[in-house]
Amino acid sequence: MDADLLMQEIYKIARRLGGMKIFNHNFPINNTEMQMMKEIVRVKEEGKRIISSDLAKALGVTRSAISQIVNKLEKEHLVERVPDEKDRKIAYIELSESALGVYDGLKRKISRVMSEVIRKMGEEKVRSFIEGASEFSKAVDEAVAEMGDADISELEEKVLTARSRRGGAKAR
Repeated sequence: MDADLLMQEIYKIARRLGGMKIFNHNFPINNTEMQMMKEIVRVKEEGKRIISSDLAKALGVTRSAISQIVNKLEKEHLVERVPDEKDRKIAYIELSESALGVYDGLKRKISRVMSEVIRKMGEEKVRSFIEGASEFSKAVDEAVAEMGDADISELEEKVLTARSRRGGAKAR
């Protein structure tokens, strides 16, 4: 298979997967907010608590972005900042009771949808897809690690130079 054609097909699949709608209406929580809620629940299920900086690392976003998301969800009564009992400078991010109920409902809905996908495709095809996608992802990671980013530095410089001419991001 031609490498360019492969990339086109991967982009199409990624776009379709990223644009999947499990709900038939506009959802009030975006993907990043949902990922944050999942991370809070995951940590809680491990018997731990999480702070903003750890959420930022887990989601691959800035602390500023997490702060903005937490502020928004706090106003919507979906998350709470809970001060540490010993160190008042530390605030844990937790889901509110109402958000936990909504989150559990969402998980049930998604589980029903995935059960229907398994029924339609068959368990073997679903397992094969997951294993294939996982193997593909690992192969891409390995190829990138082996090849390094040598070709990117020139492109990066061009982008930074163009941005600095427009008054955008500063060149190094």
